[in-house]
Amino acid sequence: MRKALGRLLEVMISITRRFARCAFVVLLSAPISAPSQDIFEPEGYRTEDYRAPTPATLKGARVVTTAEAEQLWRTGAAIFLDVLPHAPRPANLPPGTIWRERPRRNIPGSSWLPDIGYGALAPVTEKYLRTNLAHVTGGDRTKALVIYCLRDCWMSWNAAKRILAMGYANVVWYPDGTDGWAEAGLPLRESLPEPQPSQ
Repeated sequence: MRKALGRLLEVMISITRRFARCAFVVLLSAPISAPSQDIFEPEGYRTEDYRAPTPATLKGARVVTTAEAEQLWRTGAAIFLDVLPHAPRPANLPPGTIWRERPRRNIPGSSWLPDIGYGALAPVTEKYLRTNLAHVTGGDRTKALVIYCLRDCWMSWNAAKRILAMGYANVVWYPDGTDGWAEAGLPLRESLPEPQPSQ
């Protein structure tokens, strides 16, 4: 009996040690993300690792919560701009391959201006941004522009900073984007990007 109890105790200790090792490995492999208040605004634009925690602020812009963004949307007090990048059809697909784009569901009434949140823009992309901004605002640089993407997406931070630099005076950054919007049970709709000049 004493031998059986001793063996049972050894098995239990072994299981406990394995569990502790597994828990330690899981903790080590978990992503470490600093709270937004610990992320500082860079001097320029973020140029890499675009899906990472963002600062809580953007100098010159108003930062809004989901409830505040919803209020702007419901009252029609702002123009909403989705800046999530658009995945193009891969160039190396074999002939005859069916390509199905992943649908983008964004805030109803938004203009989707993809690829304008990268750290550096090609001249054609900058022209695309300037042209679409002039169109959606009717040339009025004081109109409120809500810029969003996904949560932890530097694309929206970069785009909002860039639009401020272009002289738009009422830039609103919504850092939780469609993630926060969906979590609040607010409507999303399938969207297509605004056409590029070559389309």
